[in-house]
Amino acid sequence: MARSSTISSKGQITVPREIRNRLGLKEGDRVEFVVENDRTTIRPARPPENPFAKYVGALPAFSGVHDVNAWIQTLRDEETQEQ
Repeated sequence: MARSSTISSKGQITVPREIRNRLGLKEGDRVEFVVENDRTTIRPARPPENPFAKYVGALPAFSGVHDVNAWIQTLRDEETQEQ
């Protein structure tokens, strides 16, 4: 499926409707150009990775501030017992 578009004097192109639909793009969406060896592809821009995502699930789930305080207290108690 070869499609083409002309680059304007401002460096802009029109992405053909069929390609926009295929990629799920709508007005205002961002795209990124990925260069791999001798191939360049266009895809919807991915949101930046959440730097905290790797910590999801590292702590137990708490239902309120009292649970958090109780958990902290158990950590302090364990630390005191180790000394």
